[in-house]
Amino acid sequence: MSTEPRLAEVTEPEPAHRAASGTDQAVRETLEDYTLRFAPRSYRRWTPMVVATTALGGIAYMADFSIGAGIGLAHGTGNALVAITVAAVVIFVTGLPLAYYGARYNIDLDLITRGSGFGYYGSVLTGVIFASFTFIFFALEGSIMAQGLKLGLGLPLWLGYLVSTLMVIPLVIYGMKALSKLQVWTTPVWLVLMVAPLVYLIATDPGTVDRFLAYAGTDGEGGVNTASVLLGAGVCLSLIAQIGEQIDYLRFMPPKTAANKRSWWTAVIMAGPGWVVLGALKQAIGVFLAVYVLAEVGADAAPEPIQQFRGAFDAMMPSWMVIPLAVALVVISQIKINVTNAYSGSLAWTNSFTRVTKHYPGRMVFVLANLAFALALMEADMFSFLNDILGFYSNCAIAWVVTVATDIGINKYLLKLSPLQPEFRRGMLHAVNPVGVVAFVAASGLSIAMYFHALGDTLQPYSPVAAAVIAFVLTPLMAIVTKGKYYLRRTDDGIEEPLLDGDGNPSAVTYECHVCRQEFERPDVAACRTHGAVVCSLCLSTDKVGDHVLSPAPTA
Repeated sequence: MSTEPRLAEVTEPEPAHRAASGTDQAVRETLEDYTLRFAPRSYRRWTPMVVATTALGGIAYMADFSIGAGIGLAHGTGNALVAITVAAVVIFVTGLPLAYYGARYNIDLDLITRGSGFGYYGSVLTGVIFASFTFIFFALEGSIMAQGLKLGLGLPLWLGYLVSTLMVIPLVIYGMKALSKLQVWTTPVWLVLMVAPLVYLIATDPGTVDRFLAYAGTDGEGGVNTASVLLGAGVCLSLIAQIGEQIDYLRFMPPKTAANKRSWWTAVIMAGPGWVVLGALKQAIGVFLAVYVLAEVGADAAPEPIQQFRGAFDAMMPSWMVIPLAVALVVISQIKINVTNAYSGSLAWTNSFTRVTKHYPGRMVFVLANLAFALALMEADMFSFLNDILGFYSNCAIAWVVTVATDIGINKYLLKLSPLQPEFRRGMLHAVNPVGVVAFVAASGLSIAMYFHALGDTLQPYSPVAAAVIAFVLTPLMAIVTKGKYYLRRTDDGIEEPLLDGDGNPSAVTYECHVCRQEFERPDVAACRTHGAVVCSLCLSTDKVGDHVLSPAPTA
């Protein structure tokens, strides 16, 4: 049994100095788990496998079963499986460079995006996209839980939506330490409840597999065709932004060294882009269970996970156990993912708001705002037009993730036009970098127009392909046209100590911020323009008059 501390067990020492009154709340909350800033080495005391296990605990959501079922029922099993595979490959390939950067340099996806083509304020666009991802999927999971509460307790859906929203608030206020503990103890129960009925059905009734493979979909045509595959893949690709939540954990990876190189890479791949392997399997299971329920119960119930598992449990155990177990599975899954959705969404909103207004309102303000958006979607019955919402949203998510992944993979490593070393601090970056912003806006705008048939019915299924291809082409093209001059506002942050140590890991040398009087490691600080001292990244972000922000300087 490992004696390594888990994410939920580490506590921070009391700060030596109390923060200045204007930033006290911001400093206190961000030091809970280094939200909105670089995660220091002193905090990252877990092995790679502990971090990976915790990260994978957050993908126990039920949405995959609904997504797979919706695609399979509409387009047939063959098209659904190919669509799921295509989307999984795209998500894996684009997620790998993002996961690497998050784990290697210990920053979240928003901080990565700032220095990978968007600029300090330009990445506010993608912050809103990610926040939207969290409340859309919160609403989806909340709808699934409400369906379970209606079946098990007889609650009307509107009340189930409210319950599924309110119950998350006391769980999410404590930050990622508490969330990780929740993930650890619920994962074994979730795995048993999910896998057992599937294995039982296949073992006792092999005919279910034949019916699953032969299912042709509502169009009745059967076979695999490009339009159906791309429409299905577009829905699956709405999950591409999940890599942001995986990086929220991966940023706590320990430094990569010669001794831990193998386990470090295994953990990054498994918990980074590797999440999509389990996600794709769940989507395929969703198709399987939907086809099974279609024959046993009816088409209306088939896309609902609670009905899928009710049907599966009904085949393997006494009737009195069926509904309690199905409801337990749905409730556990919803809690596991929605505490993370609410938490990550609040960080995305807070990060964007703090940069734009230079004011930190407190994370709980945006926890409540994110939950309000989600509740509104649920009460509007978003589950009934799920595929339309996800198909539209996927265009924006694809454009963002492909742009950032391309900037890392091509502009940084191949063209050498984007700085290899990540940068996220105010004053070091230009406000807006046209490389990422133009690529993202063009890719998402054109693909959304295609999705809504503006370019004709024939091209409509190709909108996710357009989003990916345009972002992939325009990102390096814009870097070449601009000669990479909009990435850095300065190359010198006024501190002689290198940002990276001899192994290429972020330096652990500490400095005291003269504003909040806290100790921060080297990558999280810069020289102050007017006080001849050092200032941390959050105090730079909340500097309303720019008193601490370094002046522009030649970047050559």
